[in-house]
Parts: sequence; C-alpha cells; structure tokens
Amino acid sequence: MTDAALSVTQRAAEQFSERYLKTVGCEVDKDGSQWNVTVPEDAETGVATGDLTLVCSTDPDEVGDDEALNPESSFFHSLLDEAAERWPTGKIAITAADTEITLPPWIVNSEASVESANFTPYYNRTALVVLFRVNIETVSDYQTELLRASAVDTHSEEILPELAETVLEHIDPETTIDRTPARVSSEDVRQLVGSVRTDVVSDVEPKIDEIHEAASRSADAEIEEYRQLQQQRIEELEEEKQNLERRIDDLSDAIEANKGQVDRTEALKKRRDLRSELEEIETALDDLQQRRERGFPSKQHEIRDRHALEVVVEPVTLTEVAYERGEIELKLTNQRHTKTLTLGYGSGAGVTEELDCDRCGTHLSEENPLQMKDGRVWCSKCGGSGSSI
Repeated sequence: MTDAALSVTQRAAEQFSERYLKTVGCEVDKDGSQWNVTVPEDAETGVATGDLTLVCSTDPDEVGDDEALNPESSFFHSLLDEAAERWPTGKIAITAADTEITLPPWIVNSEASVESANFTPYYNRTALVVLFRVNIETVSDYQTELLRASAVDTHSEEILPELAETVLEHIDPETTIDRTPARVSSEDVRQLVGSVRTDVVSDVEPKIDEIHEAASRSADAEIEEYRQLQQQRIEELEEEKQNLERRIDDLSDAIEANKGQVDRTEALKKRRDLRSELEEIETALDDLQQRRERGFPSKQHEIRDRHALEVVVEPVTLTEVAYERGEIELKLTNQRHTKTLTLGYGSGAGVTEELDCDRCGTHLSEENPLQMKDGRVWCSKCGGSGSSI
C-alpha cells in the first residue's frame, strides 16, 4: 500500500458504529466482540426496531446468524450510507494536546533513540479528510467494496496520510464533531477531492490488479471450456458426416444394383434426404472449423466483457480538520553521541517534510532508515550497521 490512503480499520468501523447508533437513539451493550443493540421505535434510523446482535468479526463461523460488523460488512456500509446522507460533512479540531508526538518510520526503525521531542506550533491550517468507497466488480462474479481515507492540506494540497490515520484511529466516540457545512468552497472541495481520489486509485491498484488477474483466469478457463466443447462438437459432426457419406455410398450401390422401380424410387428419395442432411452438417462443420481457426472471437469478446472490471471510486464523507503546523525539535542519541534535528511537523499529521541522506541525497524511509555518522545524517545504505556519530 502506498502512503497516500489508509484502509478503514476494524477499530474505526466499531467507533463509528457505536457513535452513530447512540446518536440516533439506540442503546449499545458491548460484551467483548458481541454487541447487543436495542433499537427503539422512535430511533432516527432505518435499522429495524427491536433487539439486534452485532458481532465484530469477519469470520462467518463466529458471526453465525447475527449481523457482522466490520469494514466490509453490509451492516456497516448501511450505517455509513445513512450517516453520509444526513451529515456528509463535519468539522473537528486536532491540537498538539489531543495527540501524542508521532515519529517518522525512518527514526522508529533506526538505531537512534529519541531523548526528547518538542513541538512548537506556529500557525493553524485546515485539511480535508475524505472517505472514499471503492467498488470493484464484474458483471457476474466479483464484487469488492473497500473504504479508503485520504487527507489533504487545503492550502498546499499536500497529502497527509498521518492525519487521515489520526482521524480514523484516534478520534474516540466522545470526540465532538461539528456537523455544520465545511468552510472550504465547493470549487476547492471538488479540486481537492479530485487530487486525493487519484492517490486513492493508486493505493487500490494492487487490489484491482489482483481481482483483474482472478477475473482473467476465470475468463480464460471459461473460454477453454467453450473451446473444448466446440472441439467435441466438431468431432461429433465429422463422425456424423462420415456415417452419412457411408450410408449414401451404400444407397448408391443399392440403386445401381436394384432394377425394381419401386425400390429404386424409394432408395433415390432416401439418398436425396441423406444428401440434404449431409449438406447441413457440412455447413455447420465448416462454420465451426472457421470460428475455431479464428479463436472464437465473438464468444471470447462476450466472455471477457462479462469478466471485465468496473471500478467506481466515490467520496462518501468529508471532514474538515483544523490542525496546527510548526516545527518539532528531536534530540537523538546513539551510543555516547547526540544530534538535534528540527523538522516541519503538524498536530496529528506527524513530520511533514522529508529528510535526505547527507551522503547520497536519498530520502530516508521506513526501509532505508536514519544512521548517524561523523555528526551527519546518513541513510542505512551509506551508514551500514554499527555506525556512530
């Protein structure tokens, strides 16, 4: 998965469901992964009134006859659709006091320890967190519904995956969400949603490729099965043709040998009927053989059309997030040495700028984390293991 978008987690699905059910007047009594939900008659929801048991699991055996509650379950999506219809937008504020310091993976995965981390906010910024539903389906067999969230700064259009994760994972059911419309203009929202949609599509491409490959394999199998059936039909027609030809030859011999008028007339009529039947079989056989030589293009087109993927990416909800931008000062230690880094940072968004290796200029990353050597920042490929300040 790229850094551009984040899957809706089980925890986020549970937090949203609990919040929404309570908001519309339901009672939720949680017992581990099993939720007993009471939906009163005056509840402002389309969920059927009465008692309902939800099981927070993706395992059908564990769910049994109850309702599954997970990011892909139909019940969760019905709640999401209902909430999105009522409150498609919302606002929340995330400050440094609401969130813990988030370190980038190129520090977490390094040999250095963080002795201190101090965030100094300089100004407030606004971001949009957009929740997208991604439908991947074929006409017949496949249907996959994914939920992906992506965050973008409304001023710089910088993608902020950490902020999307914060909104998904760290906003508990008691967090206050302002339901008034977003302050960002409709035109800007359309542009920003378009930019993050591109990243979401890029994020789900591996899943699309996986389903496409499965669909292609199914189409290939169906085409091969059709080809084998047609080959079997060709062999049957060839056998019928040979039998007819033999019978016609036998009748011709009989006609030549028989001098009786009645029997000769009857044989001639029968030979004429058999020749007509042979002509029909030869036409059908010729047609099948020609289509086989061309690879049955019409049938292949029909089958591949049926297995072709349709991917629809649509925004479901939009949350306007106020957050703080500033700088974070990180004091790193490695053995007896220390080094201080000052980096751009956002509350809930984490470190907002990349850091390059002083030696090769490569961006530090989770796979190529920081090394400290001779008072400089190196990547692990340049610093190697056991390096020091």
